Amino acid sequence: MIRAYPAAAIQAAEEPVLAATPADALMVQAAGALATTVLRELRALGARRPGSVVLLLVGGGNNGGDALYAGARLARRGLVVLAALCAGTVHERALATARSAGVEVHPLRSGAELDVLALLTLARRAGVWVDALTGIGAAGGLREPLAGAVRALDDERLASPDEPLVVAVDVPSGIGVDDGALPGPVLPAHVTVTMSAPKPGLLLPPAAALAGRIEVVDLGLDAALAAGAPETAARLTAADAADLWPVPGAADHKYTRGVLGLVAGSARYPGAAVLATSGALGAGVGMLRYLGPPEPAALITARHPETVPGPGRVQAWALGSGIDPAAADRAAAVREALAQALAEDLPVVADAGALALLPERLPATTLLTPHAGELAALLRSRGHDVDRAQVEAEPLRHLRAAVDATGATVLLKGATTLVAGPHGPVHAQADGTPWLATAGSGDVLTGITGALLAGCAAELRSDTRRGGDLLARLGATAALVHGRAGVRASGGGPAGATDVARAVPGVVRELIEGEP
Repeated sequence: MIRAYPAAAIQAAEEPVLAATPADALMVQAAGALATTVLRELRALGARRPGSVVLLLVGGGNNGGDALYAGARLARRGLVVLAALCAGTVHERALATARSAGVEVHPLRSGAELDVLALLTLARRAGVWVDALTGIGAAGGLREPLAGAVRALDDERLASPDEPLVVAVDVPSGIGVDDGALPGPVLPAHVTVTMSAPKPGLLLPPAAALAGRIEVVDLGLDAALAAGAPETAARLTAADAADLWPVPGAADHKYTRGVLGLVAGSARYPGAAVLATSGALGAGVGMLRYLGPPEPAALITARHPETVPGPGRVQAWALGSGIDPAAADRAAAVREALAQALAEDLPVVADAGALALLPERLPATTLLTPHAGELAALLRSRGHDVDRAQVEAEPLRHLRAAVDATGATVLLKGATTLVAGPHGPVHAQADGTPWLATAGSGDVLTGITGALLAGCAAELRSDTRRGGDLLARLGATAALVHGRAGVRASGGGPAGATDVARAVPGVVRELIEGEP
């Protein structure tokens, strides 16, 4: 699992190490990893290292020192390194080391003014920009003159016929380090080299989309971080998903593998029920019971004859896909299933139309799966004045508000899917492809999630009583599988929801067998 810690926790973990090691030892170690990353990226681009030009965007914090020490290493390897000093005071020892190694130093800050024209002139000479303007201690958006400088650099980047490679030190300057917000201008990175552990803003949207690939530099702080404050954001890996996936044994049968009750689809949207069924069966549910009108039932049994129409014993419920909450008969079916689940303490995944039919408070064994617009509507129904654009701008804040308002675990769908419950960190999964943004894709996710809940129902009830976050981790696992199925189905091009559902069994097999 990739664990992200808030800036204060990382700084607290660093303090005793800094006190016990020679001056700048950690900084030099971080700089070595940063220089290695730059060299590796140049090699991947096919660029000749001798003569390649690197621009260091140097601020006044420790990140600026990291960049200067890394610049010294690069200059010694034959690269042309330019240091644009964008703060009135920078790390003195690192600056002296950079000068002695042949780095061209350009002081650009005079009082409150920054020579942006000179900065752009330097930027045009370089094929690599190292963003070390601010560090993890910065709060809020960039202030002037750095804000204006970053806007100008980003315009230059976009206008350049040969886009420069941007490598961020620790975090792209200007992002919300702890919440992933974008309170002002940010220079998007192709790679972020982050020290000790990821910061939440590297995993959380919308900032995560500007961080590029994340490289973590191990500075030996894992034990101190684990002993301090818990992580606030996390991302499951394929190995984590494999550990959570319910794999049948020789003694298992369809009932022990989990029976899922599905209330989905309608005469108007019969395909939603078919897609949810496909997702659940592809994910390996032991049995699926479908409760719905004749039209989708006929389609489902024609496509999946193993489906059992009609009521019966279940271990979990999947509710809402393809249902209009204003349709009295389908709304009644959702409410009846939900009442049964609550009475029997069964896990539930509630999607789409079910989100408007929920009681005011729910147990943590209920997983809600809205997109941004649905989350806004859910919050408005509970007294919050919020619209879709606000949810998209601050997804973590509004996800947490929805958890507090409902008591449920909430999965907010998006390019980076967020999952959080009343306990534990927020899980941030970015395993998919933009081609997943297609009609019916969410119905497949509902089926995958329902299958997981049915297969882990007993563990879920026990974990919830202990105040654990297993449901959030299962939701994140479903998002990971759904994302990977989208990538597999797409192959870099369009894919429909049916294609995604067909890809699910292969993705699950790869996870279980340990394939990357």
